[in-house]
Amino acid sequence: MKDYRDIIIRPVVTEKSMDLLADNKYTFIVDKRANKTEVKNAIEHIFKVKVESVHTLNMKGKPKRMGRFVGKTPARKKAIVTLKPGDKIRIFDGM
Repeated sequence: MKDYRDIIIRPVVTEKSMDLLADNKYTFIVDKRANKTEVKNAIEHIFKVKVESVHTLNMKGKPKRMGRFVGKTPARKKAIVTLKPGDKIRIFDGM
């Protein structure tokens, strides 16, 4: 597809995703066209860890209002990545 850094857009930092860290699961927003194999290869290449499994979710955009103006949040794809036991991603260590 593209460069590995184009597949992984950003990590998701929410209460629910922080609870998943105890199970060695990390959550990322990824490119909508990326498949599970591409996400796995990108995570392994960027963070130098071994991925056990990848679950993806297509999230629809939600309607939002700002006063009388109506808009919509963008649709996105979320990936929940389970790492092999003993592996960690360092950007999540301080959270």
